[in-house]
Amino acid sequence: MNERTVTPGSVGVRYGIITGFISIIFSLILYVTGLHTNKAVTYIGMIIPIAGIVLAYNYFKKENNGYMSYGQGLGIGTLLATVSGVLSSIFAYIYLKFIDPNIIEQIRNSSIEEMERNGMSDEQIEAATSMTEKFTTPEMMFIFGLIGAVFLGFIFSLIIAAIMKRNRPEFE
Repeated sequence: MNERTVTPGSVGVRYGIITGFISIIFSLILYVTGLHTNKAVTYIGMIIPIAGIVLAYNYFKKENNGYMSYGQGLGIGTLLATVSGVLSSIFAYIYLKFIDPNIIEQIRNSSIEEMERNGMSDEQIEAATSMTEKFTTPEMMFIFGLIGAVFLGFIFSLIIAAIMKRNRPEFE
């Protein structure tokens, strides 16, 4: 009996690596083109982990006779998001720290422009800017990027696993 089985862990890691590299390519394109300050474009990046989770679930189900429990789906998606988040956060850290540190200044300037458009006073902008500077270092962006990726991946997994689960019949 040479039946090939896949585990939620193996699928989560495999698709986490794939999703992470696609996220890195997307980030690189945003950095190089200067679109990293355009919030609408950066939100498009949310499609990447969603697509990664859906593809991972489909692969897992195909390899397991069409079945995937809710728990398996949640585990696959969360692991995928963690692996992907680690990879893309490491890339962002290296890029922002060593390759193009000016991007952080561009992000800060963009947020100041947005605050001005929203009618904030100079004092409010100054207070917000001093707080923002503490959180826009490559190190803090690494930490928040990783936490954000895992949290969003978990939320996406909760929803997508509920939709795509297909439990094995109890009396089979």
